[in-house]
Amino acid sequence: MSESTFVKDIMKGSVVSIDSSMTVKDAAEMMDDAEVGGIVVMENNTATGIITERDIVRRIVAKNKGHSTKLKDAMSTPLITISPDETVWELAQLMKVKKIHRVPVTSGSKLVGMVTTSDLARVCSLGSNAELSRITDQIIMRMKSSDQK
Repeated sequence: MSESTFVKDIMKGSVVSIDSSMTVKDAAEMMDDAEVGGIVVMENNTATGIITERDIVRRIVAKNKGHSTKLKDAMSTPLITISPDETVWELAQLMKVKKIHRVPVTSGSKLVGMVTTSDLARVCSLGSNAELSRITDQIIMRMKSSDQK
């Protein structure tokens, strides 16, 4: 990975999505079938939110709501997205600041991919140990300088 690694280089192109009129149970079944921890919620063919395992635990199970709850009432909004042309560094910063683990990738208003913290970890583990050490040092230096601002 270098500073010129872009979101489009690490994103997954296939994104599981569901309509906002569907229920939490529908989303949970889709997540289980696809073996993913979150699904983009669509409304009128536009990505408007995301539903994650964490959302289901916190907004449905912990609040004793039924699994027939509509996704519109359980999803996280507004949807935080990133462009495929942003750098992986900008992606990492966005995830850190917003405290999120999944970021849908959009080009204009079109949903084109998904990146997760696992994708970031996978990319950071590639390359030689010397390169990884250099990248880690750069990230730590940048984090320290951004935390001091």
